[in-house]
Amino acid sequence: MKKVFLILIITSLSIFNLKSQLTLERCQELARENYPAIKKYGLLEKSLEIDLSDINKSWLPSISLYGQGTIQNITPSFPNALEDVLAQMGQEIKGLGKLQYKIGVDLAQPIWDGGASKAKRDLARSQDEMQKAALEVELYALRQKVENIYFAILLTNEQINQSRMTLELLNANLSLLESMYKNGTAMRSDLDMVKAQALTLKQTITQAETSVSSFRKLLGIYLGEDVSNETLVTPNANLPNSLSSERPELKLFESRFLTSESSRNLINASLMPKIGLFAQAYYGYPGFDYFKSMINRDLSFNILAGVKASWNIDSFYTKKNNLNKIDLDLNNIEIEREIFLFNSRLQTEKDLEAIEGLKKVMKDDSEIIELRQNVRKAAESQLRNGIIDATALLSKITDENIARLTAKLHEIQYIQQIYNLKNTLNK
Repeated sequence: MKKVFLILIITSLSIFNLKSQLTLERCQELARENYPAIKKYGLLEKSLEIDLSDINKSWLPSISLYGQGTIQNITPSFPNALEDVLAQMGQEIKGLGKLQYKIGVDLAQPIWDGGASKAKRDLARSQDEMQKAALEVELYALRQKVENIYFAILLTNEQINQSRMTLELLNANLSLLESMYKNGTAMRSDLDMVKAQALTLKQTITQAETSVSSFRKLLGIYLGEDVSNETLVTPNANLPNSLSSERPELKLFESRFLTSESSRNLINASLMPKIGLFAQAYYGYPGFDYFKSMINRDLSFNILAGVKASWNIDSFYTKKNNLNKIDLDLNNIEIEREIFLFNSRLQTEKDLEAIEGLKKVMKDDSEIIELRQNVRKAAESQLRNGIIDATALLSKITDENIARLTAKLHEIQYIQQIYNLKNTLNK
């Protein structure tokens, strides 16, 4: 029973430790979710829905109500001879009244708009994709900021770890010197020198811990979480499988191309004729029956309906210039795309060279540490035998500390450089 209980405790602690660990990828995900600009995605979706809804409503019937009153100086009338004949027959013809008035409604129903509504929908969708791609570029830049802070914490932590190891060596040799001083085989100045070096190293550790705390607070702001007690996992140093770029900027260029092409389609659609149904209805004077309205001034109800074809040729005047502007815009986008790819290739080569350079340097790190360690151990033996003083020993300890710290620095720089390459390619 005790064994089972112990296993449960160990399992619980293991789960807790896993939960308290943060990877670089998780940090980048949290930073993306916490970044205020991520809210723009929802706004863009709603904006597109509104735009498409407005475009689709252009197919609904157009209805307008109006009221009208006019006065004319001349109105249609019968010839005098005809009026005389009608008068002899007892029929008085007043002619159309100069005061005319009516209230009515006009209705128009599009049947074919020359492809304008489809072009507008395509343009709205392509503009939405372009805005989302621009937002993705903004969010992608966030990855590099989080990555720099993450590796800064790892590097400073390694500095702290190596400094603590060196401090342990200093304390061990300090105990040795205190014993030697008591036995009269070491000078007080040697003891004070090692103590001063230990205190200086403690100051360095304190400053580094303060820097780590600041970095963690900054990382916590990006993530929207407290990461002061989280363990940051050192990433794996795996090179990307291919060197082809998948940066979000390329998608932005593509969406800009599509937006320009959609604008071209809209211009072409504006050149097409439009066909629709129409109807007019009004109540007033005069009516469509002018003869009846000449005889009396009674109000009447009138309806007119039919098919209408219209063709606005104004668009032909500006067609050439508008299409030339789009061609210029497409050429400009292509140039910007080529510049981006060119700079991306240059950065990729720089990243690869840096990675290869660090790999070559790292080959000798282990041997350098081993040699520095051997020299330091020999110096400790020489100190015990009175052959060298504390100054020489401190020099050897410092050399070993620098060797170990440099090796760790190379390891993390190597990983960071690989991640820089991945960031350059979006892998």
